[in-house]
Amino acid sequence: MGRDLNRRTFLAASAAGTGGALTASAVPAAAAPARAPETPAAPAVDVPDLPVREAARHDPTEATLAEAVVLIRTGRLTSADLVQAYLDRIEKYDKTYQAYAEVTGKQALLAAYAADRANRSGRGEDRKTAPLAGVPLCVKDNYFTKGVPTRANSFIFEDFIPVTDATAVARLKAAGGILLGKGQMGPLATTRATTPNGMITTVNAWTPDNPLIDPGGSSTGPACAVAGRMASSSIGTQTGGSIVNPANRQNLTGLKPTMGRVSLNGVIPLSYTRDHCGPIARDVMDAAIMLTVMAGPDAEDPRTRGLPRLPNLVRAATPVVSSKGKVRLRRATRIGVPPGFTDGIARRSALLDTLADLPGVTLVEIRYPTDWSTLTGSAFNAARLSERTEPFRHWLREDLTKFGVSVLSWLQGLMLSGDEWITAQRAKRHLLRAVLDGPFDHCDVLLQTSPVPFDILGLPEIGFPIGFTAGMPTGAILGGAPYEEDRLLEVVAAYQAVTDWHRRRPADPVLEPVKRVVRPLLNAVEAAAASA
Repeated sequence: MGRDLNRRTFLAASAAGTGGALTASAVPAAAAPARAPETPAAPAVDVPDLPVREAARHDPTEATLAEAVVLIRTGRLTSADLVQAYLDRIEKYDKTYQAYAEVTGKQALLAAYAADRANRSGRGEDRKTAPLAGVPLCVKDNYFTKGVPTRANSFIFEDFIPVTDATAVARLKAAGGILLGKGQMGPLATTRATTPNGMITTVNAWTPDNPLIDPGGSSTGPACAVAGRMASSSIGTQTGGSIVNPANRQNLTGLKPTMGRVSLNGVIPLSYTRDHCGPIARDVMDAAIMLTVMAGPDAEDPRTRGLPRLPNLVRAATPVVSSKGKVRLRRATRIGVPPGFTDGIARRSALLDTLADLPGVTLVEIRYPTDWSTLTGSAFNAARLSERTEPFRHWLREDLTKFGVSVLSWLQGLMLSGDEWITAQRAKRHLLRAVLDGPFDHCDVLLQTSPVPFDILGLPEIGFPIGFTAGMPTGAILGGAPYEEDRLLEVVAAYQAVTDWHRRRPADPVLEPVKRVVRPLLNAVEAAAASA
């Protein structure tokens, strides 16, 4: 009954979201910023007393978010020391990584000192109401941050300083999180991180001396900050893969929730029916903690209202271990494997072998609908372009140069007719029915070869590390049914309990002798081809 109810709720919300794209004010313009969210209710999340690894005790920047929380609340680490350790790495290495668009070091240290004073005096917040107390975070630069520039790497917002926080940011702060800085991003979230004129900025943390290696999409600044040990965790946005792809390519765990789980109020938009907020973290537990804090209804975003309650994600991210030390799935789970999943990628075969050995897992071969490639192809996928163009028509009329290298994809949105958009929305509804009544009739979660179908549909998915190929991280993407983020976390928690890929960190950049790396330029055609 639960899954049936979730499906009906999601189908209704999906239809309402499509209609909302026609009526809602999609972009909070610099002249009229989003209304400040109400003080968020304290998130009911208890970070468990996990064992802290020796590497994390020796170097706090090595700690996962959960480990940092345990170290701080047990008095083995101060928030100020943790923030300073990250600032030291930013100072030393971010000239190479270029992960940050803005560093708020002074404000972060002041917040850390305040958190430490509260802890010493016994006035520290309850662990359940301030689960992130004293932990520094990186926020993608399209989230409103009060008093801190929010440029979205764009000429349009180059002088914009919001007077409010985005709802997601407000909730992270209310939980005790500390803003360490704004993560660099693709111009208006369209491509990998470049300057607005196309010069590549953020690199893949695993190949800092080779800017040509794609770090994974528009949320690459937040991802690189976490992979390069310059933030405990981060948040990004996803419209075409920009949470799970950076996670896959930089050995992280990225969780894109179901549409509506996290408010988009105060986030500069790209597509009203496809934008999602979510965490990019070091492991599945960190992702679960972050999403629990961020999620919930918001009066300023109708997409968040009337949804099923958020499951206990922290419990879902806690692996189940028998008395004999054997890891098993929390619930019996059928994992769907689509055609061609292992083609050309050896690590995917090893992933299936590991999953098959976990008690509770059943691997199921599934078949996509016959019109799958048509429904997920470029023709219907292009409907998102008109959604991004509509709220920016003022700037398109005023000055095309404000869109920099991504201008072609914005102009393409002007070329789409109303009937094309309507046809695409009908195709989306058909695709959604085909997925919910097709593969998900035979499986509980579904391995994917691309994030795009679940982006189109607004279904949840998680990207996680599964090994290395030629020295570079390889990841997988697991998709779920509506509002079943817990199912995804349960599978990845069990997998990460029996593997250690997620604990591997890239080597620090070589600073001496100083090596000048030429940053290539993307042209407008390349930017349009790679556009989210």
